[in-house]
Amino acid sequence: MSEPPQKETDIARRIRAQGLARRQTSVKIASDIHDQCGRLFGTSLIKAHRLALGVSLSDVVAQVRALFELEDRPTPKLGETLLSAYESGYKRPGPEYLHYLCRVFRVDPDGLGFPGRCICGQKHAIRPDTPPLVQVQGESDALVGSVVVSMPDNRNWINQVRGLYGSDRAREPACADVGEEDIVLRRTLLQLLAGAGVTLDGQFLGAIDNLRRRMDDTLVNATVSPTMLDQWEETTLGYGQQYQATPSLRMLCDVLLDFSEVRRMCDHRQPIELQERLCRLAAQLAGMSGLIMINLGDHRLARSFFRTARTAADETGDRPLRAWVTVREALVPMYYGDPREALHLARKAQDLAGRTPSVAAAMAPAVEARALGQLALRGRSDAAPGARRALVRSRAVFDQLSKADLNDLAYGFTERQMSFYEGDTFTNLGDHQRGEEVLSHALTLYSATERVDRTLVRLNRAACKLYAGEPGAAATTAKEAILELPDEHRSDILLHRARQLNAAVAAKHGEIPEVKDFREALSGPSVQSPTITPPVPRPSSPEPV
Repeated sequence: MSEPPQKETDIARRIRAQGLARRQTSVKIASDIHDQCGRLFGTSLIKAHRLALGVSLSDVVAQVRALFELEDRPTPKLGETLLSAYESGYKRPGPEYLHYLCRVFRVDPDGLGFPGRCICGQKHAIRPDTPPLVQVQGESDALVGSVVVSMPDNRNWINQVRGLYGSDRAREPACADVGEEDIVLRRTLLQLLAGAGVTLDGQFLGAIDNLRRRMDDTLVNATVSPTMLDQWEETTLGYGQQYQATPSLRMLCDVLLDFSEVRRMCDHRQPIELQERLCRLAAQLAGMSGLIMINLGDHRLARSFFRTARTAADETGDRPLRAWVTVREALVPMYYGDPREALHLARKAQDLAGRTPSVAAAMAPAVEARALGQLALRGRSDAAPGARRALVRSRAVFDQLSKADLNDLAYGFTERQMSFYEGDTFTNLGDHQRGEEVLSHALTLYSATERVDRTLVRLNRAACKLYAGEPGAAATTAKEAILELPDEHRSDILLHRARQLNAAVAAKHGEIPEVKDFREALSGPSVQSPTITPPVPRPSSPEPV
């Protein structure tokens, strides 16, 4: 005997199937779902009714909007996020929206968990003895979700669907392309907006990895396309401006919700001129998700997202875009793996970028220089000259970049990032004085809200103090850099780098008081990374990277 389903949607789907087989009404099925899932998952009555109909959040929103349209009323502001908040209990619908939700689900307010009469003063509940697969006589506004099976000979149902969607082609009731991943992401986003503490758990990480896999399937199985791309391109480019200033977990929710929308667009073919733009969006959003996962410390998911980004970028034939994905992927082994792999990816990105000046063509040599600097720090004798030559190549291309490229921290390569990379390289090459000068200059270029790189610069300056023979000052400077961060910005990449630095101080100078203070501060309850992924294997060398 197989084990019972453990997911809310699996249990609800089984209850719905059994109810339909017994010809139960959607109200009875919703009651059974609420009884069983409510105990396990806290499923609300309003969500139970949606699951009983087998429809998605977007289907319910579309039906409410259709009712507004039929009554010649302006389009309501009800969206999937707000409806999800109703289902999760974070918000209560107002009398007007409650009225239309009662019409959609064909129940009275108390049937949705909101006691009292509807604002219209009428009853919406269907009769208990109404068969679920038959059109209710006299119900002129019966909705798609209330019809469970498409009936080809039921012309009345066909006409109703045409009226709802304003189309000459009847659509079958959608059984939810909006998946559980969207619900998990929206719930997390609502908790963040409400100021609630959120940690990454298995359900959240599983949901976003499943979303990434669905995009992989879409790209492989349906060579892509869709719609209204100007707005999506503006939104995606906007993330480049928000990347450093927004807490990583909040940013991840926003990016992945848009990523999910793009994935749904890719399910339908469009004219060829739209396909390339849509694949570009998918590559950029997947690459941005990979960058955020680096910050959160989950290098496995980061690599997976970059792999998805490569698949999407390959569809565009855009070499600079493919090179951008590759050079950004090189940051995974740069911080969490072997610098030799980072070096390999950086050189591969340079090959992809070619001779034309581009973001990747400027950034890839800088990443190569940082990787060679780390190898020089570990004793590779031929690394230092190569690192200095790579910096020269990087600066030569950097000086040819457009103004737009120089102002984007995620999709571009800014002067402050270039200075950061140069300072990091000089520090690892042993040129501590020059490294300190360049890093100090970089620090003046970052705004106070650009948390990630700014903190990494401060930690690199602490490394300069270590190499200059000031271990106490190094540990103290690093501790201040971490403790001055707001809790929501203390991402894994920063804590990981800080622990590496403290270990390097201890390895060179023993358990001095500043090292002990820093270690206690890092292990304290107020300094925690927002992730529960397994610890990342540390390099054998105690030196910071």
